[in-house]
Amino acid sequence: MTTKAEITARLASRLKEERAAKGLSLDALAKLSGVSRSMLSQIERGESSPTVASLWNLTRALNVDFSTLLDQEIEPEHPIKEIVLGDQTPEIRSRASGCVVRILSAPEDVGGTEVYDITFQADASLDSSPHEKGCVEHLTVLEGQLEITSDGEKAKVSDGDTIRYAGDVEHAIRASKPARVLLIVKNA
Repeated sequence: MTTKAEITARLASRLKEERAAKGLSLDALAKLSGVSRSMLSQIERGESSPTVASLWNLTRALNVDFSTLLDQEIEPEHPIKEIVLGDQTPEIRSRASGCVVRILSAPEDVGGTEVYDITFQADASLDSSPHEKGCVEHLTVLEGQLEITSDGEKAKVSDGDTIRYAGDVEHAIRASKPARVLLIVKNA
């Protein structure tokens, strides 16, 4: 829990930082905000807490939100969230369909945006029942040539092609020769 002393110290530090960032002296901020120079000095030293009216005038003079002066600093997140090594990537192997489906999306993304790397053997087929209403699949061919069927309509795609099709109807991906695709399933 944040104590009053911590809030006062944070406010003092942030007010001073914002004033300096704007290139304002205590006198200049006092004139802009209507808060006396001596009160500003006391606030910046953490010796006094401003009234709500004073804080409002200071945020307006500095052109910042209350949250800029009062919110607790959030530790920056690490830019690299997770590394899943190739041999640890979950996969589904189906001899019957002749496909290996590698699941690239995070487990918490199931039902949202799912990403798959699928390898097809010759004469392989991946038949799917309808997914959630509004689902669209985005398939990019990395290697080979495939035939996509969505609700009875067929299209052929090959290396580098991308096709988007309804995933909320019966659909299938067929490869007469070995192929590999990147599939993004976007649920509504």
